[in-house]
Amino acid sequence: MKKQQTREIYERRVAAAEAYIAAHLDEELELERVAAAAHFSPFHFHRIFRAFRGETPGSYITRLRVEAAEKLLRETDLTIEEIAYRVGFEVPSSLTKAFRTLYDITPSEYRSSKILKIMKTTTVTPSAKLKAPRIVELEPRTFLYLSFTGPYPSLDFGGAFVRLWAEVKRQGLYTAGIEHIGVYYDDPKLTDASELRTEAGLVVNKTPEANGDFAVRTIAGGRYAVFTHIGPYDEVTPTYDAIFGEWVPANCDCEECDCSPGECRCILRDEPVFEKYCNDPTRTAPEKLKTEIYVPIK
Repeated sequence: MKKQQTREIYERRVAAAEAYIAAHLDEELELERVAAAAHFSPFHFHRIFRAFRGETPGSYITRLRVEAAEKLLRETDLTIEEIAYRVGFEVPSSLTKAFRTLYDITPSEYRSSKILKIMKTTTVTPSAKLKAPRIVELEPRTFLYLSFTGPYPSLDFGGAFVRLWAEVKRQGLYTAGIEHIGVYYDDPKLTDASELRTEAGLVVNKTPEANGDFAVRTIAGGRYAVFTHIGPYDEVTPTYDAIFGEWVPANCDCEECDCSPGECRCILRDEPVFEKYCNDPTRTAPEKLKTEIYVPIK
Protein backbone atom coordinates (compact mmCIF):
# COMPACT_ATOMS: atom_id res chain seq x y z
CA MET A 1 0.00 0.00 0.00
CA LYS A 2 2.78 2.43 0.93
CA LYS A 3 4.53 1.89 -2.42
CA GLN A 4 1.34 2.61 -4.35
CA GLN A 5 0.56 5.70 -2.26
CA THR A 6 4.04 7.09 -2.71
CA ARG A 7 3.92 6.51 -6.45
CA GLU A 8 0.60 8.37 -6.59
CA ILE A 9 2.23 11.27 -4.75
CA TYR A 10 5.04 11.34 -7.31
CA GLU A 11 2.46 11.26 -10.10
CA ARG A 12 0.72 14.31 -8.61
CA ARG A 13 4.00 16.15 -8.24
CA VAL A 14 5.02 15.43 -11.84
CA ALA A 15 1.55 16.59 -12.91
CA ALA A 16 2.14 19.82 -10.96
CA ALA A 17 5.29 20.36 -13.02
CA GLU A 18 3.29 19.79 -16.20
CA ALA A 19 0.70 22.33 -15.06
CA TYR A 20 3.41 24.89 -14.35
CA ILE A 21 4.95 24.32 -17.78
CA ALA A 22 1.58 24.74 -19.49
CA ALA A 23 0.91 27.99 -17.63
CA HIS A 24 4.32 29.47 -18.50
CA LEU A 25 4.90 28.02 -21.95
CA ASP A 26 5.58 31.44 -23.50
CA GLU A 27 8.26 32.26 -20.91
CA GLU A 28 11.80 31.09 -20.30
CA LEU A 29 11.37 27.89 -18.31
CA GLU A 30 14.26 27.32 -15.94
CA LEU A 31 14.82 23.85 -14.51
CA GLU A 32 14.94 25.15 -10.94
CA ARG A 33 11.51 26.78 -11.18
CA VAL A 34 9.86 23.80 -12.83
CA ALA A 35 11.39 21.47 -10.24
CA ALA A 36 10.24 23.74 -7.41
CA ALA A 37 6.66 23.61 -8.73
CA ALA A 38 6.82 19.83 -8.27
CA HIS A 39 8.71 20.07 -4.94
CA PHE A 40 11.63 18.09 -6.32
CA SER A 41 15.33 18.83 -6.04
CA PRO A 42 16.79 20.24 -9.28
CA PHE A 43 19.55 17.62 -8.98
CA HIS A 44 17.10 14.79 -9.61
CA PHE A 45 13.96 16.31 -11.15
CA HIS A 46 14.72 15.70 -14.83
CA ARG A 47 15.46 12.01 -14.21
CA ILE A 48 12.26 11.55 -12.18
CA PHE A 49 10.20 13.33 -14.83
CA ARG A 50 11.64 11.21 -17.62
CA ALA A 51 11.08 8.01 -15.66
CA PHE A 52 7.41 8.88 -15.19
CA ARG A 53 6.66 10.44 -18.57
CA GLY A 54 9.04 8.72 -20.98
CA GLU A 55 10.61 12.01 -22.08
CA THR A 56 12.75 14.63 -20.44
CA PRO A 57 11.29 17.96 -19.25
CA GLY A 58 13.11 19.65 -22.12
CA SER A 59 11.64 17.43 -24.82
CA TYR A 60 8.21 17.73 -23.17
CA ILE A 61 8.43 21.54 -23.20
CA THR A 62 9.54 21.57 -26.84
CA ARG A 63 6.76 19.19 -27.85
CA LEU A 64 4.10 21.32 -26.14
CA ARG A 65 5.42 24.45 -27.81
CA VAL A 66 5.40 22.79 -31.23
CA GLU A 67 1.89 21.43 -30.69
CA ALA A 68 0.70 24.91 -29.65
CA ALA A 69 2.35 26.34 -32.77
CA GLU A 70 0.67 23.69 -34.94
CA LYS A 71 -2.73 24.76 -33.62
CA LEU A 72 -2.02 28.46 -34.24
CA LEU A 73 -0.81 27.70 -37.76
CA ARG A 74 -4.05 25.89 -38.45
CA GLU A 75 -6.47 28.28 -36.75
CA THR A 76 -5.00 31.81 -37.06
CA ASP A 77 -3.41 34.14 -39.58
CA LEU A 78 -0.48 35.01 -37.33
CA THR A 79 2.88 34.97 -39.04
CA ILE A 80 5.28 32.15 -38.27
CA GLU A 81 7.53 34.65 -36.52
CA GLU A 82 4.66 35.85 -34.30
CA ILE A 83 3.70 32.27 -33.51
CA ALA A 84 7.27 31.33 -32.59
CA TYR A 85 7.50 34.11 -30.02
CA ARG A 86 3.98 33.47 -28.71
CA VAL A 87 4.71 29.83 -27.86
CA GLY A 88 8.05 30.52 -26.22
CA PHE A 89 10.76 30.10 -28.85
CA GLU A 90 13.51 32.70 -28.71
CA VAL A 91 13.91 32.83 -32.50
CA PRO A 92 11.67 31.62 -35.37
CA SER A 93 14.38 29.30 -36.65
CA SER A 94 14.15 27.31 -33.40
CA LEU A 95 10.46 26.71 -34.07
CA THR A 96 11.20 25.59 -37.63
CA LYS A 97 13.89 23.16 -36.46
CA ALA A 98 11.73 21.69 -33.68
CA PHE A 99 8.67 21.48 -35.95
CA ARG A 100 10.59 19.58 -38.59
CA THR A 101 12.08 17.24 -35.98
CA LEU A 102 8.66 16.40 -34.56
CA TYR A 103 6.54 16.37 -37.71
CA ASP A 104 8.99 15.95 -40.62
CA ILE A 105 7.62 19.11 -42.19
CA THR A 106 8.32 22.84 -41.81
CA PRO A 107 5.74 25.28 -40.37
CA SER A 108 5.37 27.02 -43.75
CA GLU A 109 4.92 23.69 -45.55
CA TYR A 110 2.33 22.65 -42.99
CA ARG A 111 0.38 25.90 -43.30
CA SER A 112 0.28 25.68 -47.09
CA SER A 113 -0.76 22.03 -47.11
CA LYS A 114 -4.22 20.59 -46.67
CA ILE A 115 -3.23 18.44 -43.70
CA LEU A 116 -5.54 19.15 -40.79
CA LYS A 117 -3.67 17.26 -38.12
CA ILE A 118 -0.25 15.67 -37.96
CA MET A 119 1.16 13.35 -35.36
CA LYS A 120 4.49 11.66 -34.86
CA THR A 121 4.61 8.79 -32.44
CA THR A 122 7.27 8.80 -29.77
CA THR A 123 9.06 5.60 -28.86
CA VAL A 124 9.38 5.21 -25.11
CA THR A 125 12.38 3.24 -23.95
CA PRO A 126 11.27 0.63 -21.40
CA SER A 127 12.88 0.68 -17.97
CA ALA A 128 15.58 -1.84 -17.28
CA LYS A 129 15.13 -4.75 -14.92
CA LEU A 130 16.69 -3.37 -11.80
CA LYS A 131 18.51 -5.35 -9.15
CA ALA A 132 18.42 -4.13 -5.59
CA PRO A 133 21.26 -1.70 -4.93
CA ARG A 134 23.86 -2.03 -2.25
CA ILE A 135 23.78 0.76 0.32
CA VAL A 136 27.15 2.24 1.18
CA GLU A 137 28.40 4.95 3.52
CA LEU A 138 31.17 6.95 1.87
CA GLU A 139 33.65 9.32 3.42
CA PRO A 140 34.20 12.61 1.57
CA ARG A 141 36.67 11.93 -1.21
CA THR A 142 39.15 14.02 -3.16
CA PHE A 143 38.32 14.47 -6.82
CA LEU A 144 40.87 15.57 -9.41
CA TYR A 145 38.92 16.45 -12.53
CA LEU A 146 38.52 18.24 -15.82
CA SER A 147 35.39 20.26 -16.55
CA PHE A 148 33.67 20.22 -19.91
CA THR A 149 30.96 22.39 -21.41
CA GLY A 150 29.30 21.20 -24.59
CA PRO A 151 27.32 18.35 -26.19
CA TYR A 152 27.77 15.04 -24.37
CA PRO A 153 28.51 13.01 -27.56
CA SER A 154 31.38 15.35 -28.40
CA LEU A 155 33.18 14.88 -25.09
CA ASP A 156 36.48 13.05 -25.24
CA PHE A 157 36.34 11.19 -21.93
CA GLY A 158 39.04 8.79 -23.12
CA GLY A 159 41.42 11.64 -23.82
CA ALA A 160 40.46 13.30 -20.54
CA PHE A 161 41.41 10.25 -18.51
CA VAL A 162 44.72 9.97 -20.37
CA ARG A 163 45.48 13.56 -19.37
CA LEU A 164 44.34 12.95 -15.79
CA TRP A 165 46.62 9.94 -15.40
CA ALA A 166 49.53 11.99 -16.75
CA GLU A 167 48.77 14.60 -14.09
CA VAL A 168 48.64 11.90 -11.42
CA LYS A 169 52.11 10.79 -12.52
CA ARG A 170 53.40 14.36 -12.63
CA GLN A 171 52.18 15.09 -9.08
CA GLY A 172 53.19 11.70 -7.70
CA LEU A 173 49.63 10.83 -6.68
CA TYR A 174 49.55 7.18 -7.65
CA THR A 175 48.16 4.70 -5.10
CA ALA A 176 45.97 1.65 -5.38
CA GLY A 177 42.24 2.25 -5.54
CA ILE A 178 42.06 5.28 -7.84
CA GLU A 179 38.56 5.45 -9.37
CA HIS A 180 37.29 6.82 -12.71
CA ILE A 181 34.26 9.08 -12.17
CA GLY A 182 31.84 11.00 -14.40
CA VAL A 183 29.42 13.68 -13.18
CA TYR A 184 26.65 15.02 -15.43
CA TYR A 185 24.87 18.14 -14.20
CA ASP A 186 22.39 19.01 -16.94
CA ASP A 187 19.50 17.58 -18.94
CA PRO A 188 20.53 17.69 -22.63
CA LYS A 189 16.88 18.17 -23.63
CA LEU A 190 16.43 21.18 -21.35
CA THR A 191 19.84 22.84 -21.43
CA ASP A 192 21.32 24.09 -24.68
CA ALA A 193 23.90 21.58 -25.91
CA SER A 194 26.60 24.24 -25.88
CA GLU A 195 26.02 24.78 -22.12
CA LEU A 196 25.92 21.17 -20.85
CA ARG A 197 28.24 20.79 -17.83
CA THR A 198 30.22 17.61 -17.23
CA GLU A 199 33.14 16.53 -15.09
CA ALA A 200 35.49 13.62 -15.78
CA GLY A 201 37.93 12.83 -13.04
CA LEU A 202 39.74 10.52 -10.68
CA VAL A 203 39.12 9.90 -7.01
CA VAL A 204 42.61 9.96 -5.51
CA ASN A 205 43.93 9.08 -2.07
CA LYS A 206 46.64 11.72 -1.87
CA THR A 207 46.18 15.49 -1.87
CA PRO A 208 46.50 16.93 -5.41
CA GLU A 209 47.02 20.51 -6.43
CA ALA A 210 44.87 22.35 -8.93
CA ASN A 211 46.92 23.02 -12.04
CA GLY A 212 45.76 24.79 -15.18
CA ASP A 213 42.65 22.96 -16.43
CA PHE A 214 42.89 20.41 -13.62
CA ALA A 215 40.61 21.28 -10.70
CA VAL A 216 40.19 19.71 -7.28
CA ARG A 217 37.06 19.40 -5.14
CA THR A 218 35.47 17.06 -2.66
CA ILE A 219 32.79 14.55 -3.57
CA ALA A 220 30.29 14.61 -0.72
CA GLY A 221 30.31 11.71 1.68
CA GLY A 222 27.22 10.10 3.17
CA ARG A 223 24.88 7.33 2.17
CA TYR A 224 24.58 6.21 -1.44
CA ALA A 225 22.48 3.58 -3.18
CA VAL A 226 24.77 1.96 -5.72
CA PHE A 227 23.19 0.46 -8.84
CA THR A 228 25.03 -1.54 -11.49
CA HIS A 229 24.59 -1.12 -15.24
CA ILE A 230 26.14 -3.71 -17.52
CA GLY A 231 26.41 -2.70 -21.17
CA PRO A 232 27.35 0.22 -23.44
CA TYR A 233 27.58 3.63 -21.83
CA ASP A 234 25.03 5.06 -24.28
CA GLU A 235 22.41 2.52 -23.17
CA VAL A 236 22.31 3.54 -19.52
CA THR A 237 19.05 5.56 -19.75
CA PRO A 238 16.68 2.61 -19.01
CA THR A 239 18.63 1.94 -15.83
CA TYR A 240 18.17 5.54 -14.72
CA ASP A 241 14.45 5.30 -15.56
CA ALA A 242 14.10 2.24 -13.35
CA ILE A 243 15.99 3.91 -10.50
CA PHE A 244 13.97 7.13 -10.51
CA GLY A 245 10.64 5.73 -11.71
CA GLU A 246 10.50 2.59 -9.57
CA TRP A 247 13.11 2.32 -6.84
CA VAL A 248 13.01 5.91 -5.58
CA PRO A 249 9.20 6.12 -5.16
CA ALA A 250 9.15 2.69 -3.53
CA ASN A 251 11.71 3.78 -0.95
CA CYS A 252 10.45 7.24 -0.04
CA ASP A 253 8.33 8.02 2.99
CA CYS A 254 6.29 10.88 1.55
CA GLU A 255 2.85 11.42 3.03
CA GLU A 256 1.94 14.63 1.22
CA CYS A 257 2.65 16.03 -2.22
CA ASP A 258 2.79 19.71 -1.16
CA CYS A 259 5.91 19.53 0.98
CA SER A 260 9.05 21.40 0.05
CA PRO A 261 12.24 19.56 -0.96
CA GLY A 262 13.78 20.34 2.44
CA GLU A 263 10.78 18.96 4.33
CA CYS A 264 9.89 16.06 2.06
CA ARG A 265 10.78 12.61 3.31
CA CYS A 266 12.06 11.76 -0.14
CA ILE A 267 14.99 9.40 0.08
CA LEU A 268 17.14 11.55 -2.22
CA ARG A 269 19.74 14.02 -0.96
CA ASP A 270 20.49 17.29 -2.75
CA GLU A 271 23.75 16.09 -4.25
CA PRO A 272 24.47 15.10 -7.85
CA VAL A 273 24.44 11.49 -8.98
CA PHE A 274 27.79 10.28 -10.23
CA GLU A 275 28.98 7.31 -12.26
CA LYS A 276 31.97 5.08 -11.58
CA TYR A 277 33.50 3.30 -14.59
CA CYS A 278 34.73 -0.09 -13.41
CA ASN A 279 36.62 -1.41 -16.43
CA ASP A 280 38.71 -0.18 -19.33
CA PRO A 281 36.57 0.48 -22.45
CA THR A 282 39.62 0.00 -24.68
CA ARG A 283 39.98 -3.59 -23.45
CA THR A 284 36.35 -4.51 -22.68
CA ALA A 285 33.53 -5.36 -25.09
CA PRO A 286 30.74 -2.75 -24.93
CA GLU A 287 28.18 -5.30 -23.73
CA LYS A 288 30.43 -6.16 -20.77
CA LEU A 289 31.20 -2.63 -19.59
CA LYS A 290 30.31 -2.13 -15.93
CA THR A 291 29.08 1.24 -14.67
CA GLU A 292 28.15 1.86 -11.04
CA ILE A 293 25.59 4.62 -10.51
CA TYR A 294 25.85 6.34 -7.11
CA VAL A 295 22.56 7.90 -6.00
CA PRO A 296 22.86 10.08 -2.86
CA ILE A 297 20.25 9.10 -0.27
CA LYS A 298 19.33 10.16 3.26
